[in-house]
Amino acid sequence: MKNIFKIVAVLILGAIGGALFQAFVLPYLINHPYFSNLSFIKNLKREVIVNPVEEIIIQENTALVDVFEKVEKAVVGINNGSGLIITSDGLIVTLVDLLPKTENYLFLEKEKVEFEVLRKDLEQNLALIKINRNDLTVCRFADLAELKMGQRVFLAGIIIENKIPKKIINEGIIKILDEDAIRTNIFEKSTLKGSSLFNIKGEVLGLNRIDSEGKVTAIPITEIRKFAGF
Repeated sequence: MKNIFKIVAVLILGAIGGALFQAFVLPYLINHPYFSNLSFIKNLKREVIVNPVEEIIIQENTALVDVFEKVEKAVVGINNGSGLIITSDGLIVTLVDLLPKTENYLFLEKEKVEFEVLRKDLEQNLALIKINRNDLTVCRFADLAELKMGQRVFLAGIIIENKIPKKIINEGIIKILDEDAIRTNIFEKSTLKGSSLFNIKGEVLGLNRIDSEGKVTAIPITEIRKFAGF
């Protein structure tokens, strides 16, 4: 009977020792500049998540990278602003004040493509345009009923530098929810007007307006759908 108690005691002490090692000693070894270069510590880094908070951050960053790769081709550059492809056969929504005064062309993956204007809503500052392309990348529309304050979001858009379009991304959270606007804590330059607001799933929440202070507020996708007729 004594032997059984000894075995149980050893197992309990071993479990406690292992927990203490993982909680206190292992983080020190992994973060120490000397020990962190040892091969077995490098293996532990790949296999063990030391801090649950670090795990969440890693997951969020990885998710953001992955989702941006899925949505980036749906974003176009237009007259120092952006637009969003909403149908695979070439319908695009953007802001009225981004429409060029002369030549009607946009950048689709760095390629200049001509477009025609189908519809404008000056009050909402929305424009529906069309390019002669098929099989374009589109994104799912989010269900705004599921939106919550503090939810992580990101914008994706195009800036034009020296006549060369460059993709840009910025992330933040939903700060205020209104019926006619989604307000974020993101600040950006006016060159990101017309950029799209996405949730972390890569679903479209709306099209961004940027005020004189740089505050980013999105026209909800529900209003965009009504404007586009679907």
